[in-house]
Amino acid sequence: MGVLVSGASVAGPVVAYWLARRGVEVTVVERAPALRKTGGHAVDLFRPAMDIAERMGVLPRVLERATGTDRMTVHSPGARPVDLDLHRFFGTLSDRHVEIMRDDLSEVFFDATRGDVEYVFGDSITSISPEGEVTFERGAPRRFDVVVGADGLHSNVRRLVFGEVPEHFVGAYLAVQSLPRRFGRDNHTTCYLRPGKTAAVYTANHLPDARAVFLFRGERLDYHYRDTARQKELLREAFADVPEVGPWLEQDGAFYFDSITQLRLDTWSRDRVTLVGDAAYCPGPAVGGSTSLAVVGAYVLANELAQALAGHRSDRGDERGLAEAFAAYEREIGDYVRRSRAFALTAARRLIPSTNRDVWLLRNAGRLLTRLPSPLGRALMKANGGSLRLHDDVEIKQYPELVGQD
Repeated sequence: MGVLVSGASVAGPVVAYWLARRGVEVTVVERAPALRKTGGHAVDLFRPAMDIAERMGVLPRVLERATGTDRMTVHSPGARPVDLDLHRFFGTLSDRHVEIMRDDLSEVFFDATRGDVEYVFGDSITSISPEGEVTFERGAPRRFDVVVGADGLHSNVRRLVFGEVPEHFVGAYLAVQSLPRRFGRDNHTTCYLRPGKTAAVYTANHLPDARAVFLFRGERLDYHYRDTARQKELLREAFADVPEVGPWLEQDGAFYFDSITQLRLDTWSRDRVTLVGDAAYCPGPAVGGSTSLAVVGAYVLANELAQALAGHRSDRGDERGLAEAFAAYEREIGDYVRRSRAFALTAARRLIPSTNRDVWLLRNAGRLLTRLPSPLGRALMKANGGSLRLHDDVEIKQYPELVGQD
């Protein structure tokens, strides 16, 4: 059985790792000419995803590449700055947590697979037939038993197989800007809160530069996704009352801007094609724990697929076996996906406060949680309905045939 994975960021290499470990031939195609090395933005891994990284044997490298950011200072109008202990804060959300730059995480997963997986950079899929015939922009056509779309929120594979699907806008935008390191402080995040907007700057231990992140509420805005000048103009308008961020937007470093949207597909699979991670069920960039969800989804998909098809490699995967594997995958993480969507909506409301009262509540809730003993903070989170401890409540299916082989 041969599997083609589109996308070499996070979910793609995790799928490839577990399939290759089961003896499946895997090819990963990535549009970018090489693995991205710009650092990306910081992402969070919570307990389930860290458990999977541990099973892959890469957790030490993940921890080694952690950003090291452990303090945050929050500034808001008319109030003294609030200093927060981020270790304590995240300890109330999850028993295991690490913050790492997305591109660093991608590199860790890539390195774990490069010896067992064929990687093709600088190419992209142009068509997929129901029988698994795949054509590419540059490479020769090939045939695969399964195609996995792990190519992000704006997935090319999803568009080819499912057509245009609605993206549910949650009423907010995200931007990330690379800055000279002098704008940040070592091991520290500096955050500015205003009604309807949040901006922060942070560093990572091993990176030569800093990152600024912007979150703001708004209606649908008119811009082209390649028009960086227009996107920065929109940010200047949105953050006109936060003078501290003006110099950030004058820098020429890597820049990212997008709406915060969710995907709510009824199914992630069709014929020999399935989707994983943000390509299938993005709960909302920066607010929904999408990286942890992508790692868990990739792990479950690969193991369900390999398990269902173990006895069918001679007849191109057996379409009934594929359907069963895809159904099991969707069933196994469906609840996690639905809860992640709800979590993202809650997180967006809290991280981007609407009113001065909400700003005050966010500042003081953060201060309270970081001053409480961790067990008490966790208990308070659970008493609040438990939604903010979503990731620790997730139980990952164990695959018995892999136990003892880690």
